[in-house]
Amino acid sequence: MSIISKATADQKDFFRQGHTKPYEFRLAQLKKLKKMLKKWEPAILEAVNADLNKSEYEAYTTEVGFLYSEIDDHMKHLEEWMEPIEVKTPLTHKGSKNYIIKEPYGNVLVIAPWNYPINLAFAPVIGAIAAGNTVILKPSELTPKVSSLLEEMVAETFEPGFFTVIEGGKETSQALLDQRFDYIFFTGSIPVGKIVMEKASKHLTPVTLELGGKSPAIVHKDAKLDLAAKRIVWGKFTNAGQTCIAPDFLYIHQDVKDKLLAKINKHIESMYGKNPLKNPDFTSIVSSGHFDRLTDFLDNGQIFTGGRTDRERLIIEPTIIDNISWTDPVMEEEIFGPILPVLTFENLTEAVDNLQDKEKPLALYYFGQKEKQQKFVTETLSFGGGCINDTLYHIANPHLPFGGVGSSGMGAYHGKASFETFSHQKSMTKQTTKFDYSIRYPGSKIGLKIIKKLLK
Repeated sequence: MSIISKATADQKDFFRQGHTKPYEFRLAQLKKLKKMLKKWEPAILEAVNADLNKSEYEAYTTEVGFLYSEIDDHMKHLEEWMEPIEVKTPLTHKGSKNYIIKEPYGNVLVIAPWNYPINLAFAPVIGAIAAGNTVILKPSELTPKVSSLLEEMVAETFEPGFFTVIEGGKETSQALLDQRFDYIFFTGSIPVGKIVMEKASKHLTPVTLELGGKSPAIVHKDAKLDLAAKRIVWGKFTNAGQTCIAPDFLYIHQDVKDKLLAKINKHIESMYGKNPLKNPDFTSIVSSGHFDRLTDFLDNGQIFTGGRTDRERLIIEPTIIDNISWTDPVMEEEIFGPILPVLTFENLTEAVDNLQDKEKPLALYYFGQKEKQQKFVTETLSFGGGCINDTLYHIANPHLPFGGVGSSGMGAYHGKASFETFSHQKSMTKQTTKFDYSIRYPGSKIGLKIIKKLLK
């Protein structure tokens, strides 16, 4: 028996023994998870810096700090979330009680990405644990320091039959997907998401797919341009643009394009310095392959600002590319790097029509002051989630489900949505034995008339 098949079998056995179902067990595991993160926090920040050159500030705020608040939210509400939900009883069911039980799926596989290797590994695990599942976590091989650390942390803290980490490359992911899990949670690219879904379909295993897409930042002429520029720069260049919900392109009203780009240039300099390549805290690109893919985009259009690179250190400075068309290569796939192409529009309705022809993105950001136009954009276009007059901030609210739609993914998590994602809602009717309606049975003379009346 291979390591993978044994780990899967051990977890199925652990789950079947009923260890994970009591509230007390789940709460204890969440406390252990938070205690583990606290203990290993210095090592976590060091590993993230080693793999991605993230500063302590960025690593803490986008990786560890988010997890602390997510765990706290789960611990605070877990008992309430676990309670069965009573539902209304129709006249046809008089005498019965009807309710929904939140049941754990069982053995869960979480496949994590490299861009936020701590946050996006543990965030779904929190929900899986709270819902009463066992978990196998597969971290990304592109962040080897973090991957190794995760294995060490979890092995020291948790019973492997309950929660374990399995390291490895594509072949390991393939071998894991060949196993029969009760639920699969994947965060990553659209092409790999399709493979995960295909593999899951062989066993009809339910999945959550957190993918990506080309998330637009639309800036209308009535936007507060300086604030819009500041928030776009922050949202785009955090983690060097390696964020699934980062603005992937700018769609600006032509009347304010020049003013907005000038302000964006100002805020890039204020946040990252006149020479971002020399900024020791600017995040690097994860691999040489990703670096080369990104630098090919620099030949598209005309560079407005940025464009300099350091291949040895895998750094690309924040770059704005102007004079872009919809058919340029930079507009044909998700960028996932510190490059922001610019397109313009004259009429908001035409802009929305253009976006409706594209795949549904994971996020959308609209900058403008008029509520009618805000409503028009956000209610006409389909996207996973987003902000009005901001970027990224919706992901930090545990009361907002986070997930994609269409090619940007399926399913959602964070806060209560995480608990619900990893819970099967089992419908139950508890029937009375004190009396019995004869009209429900064949042969009743008045049964059909009464049933028709009740069901009208």
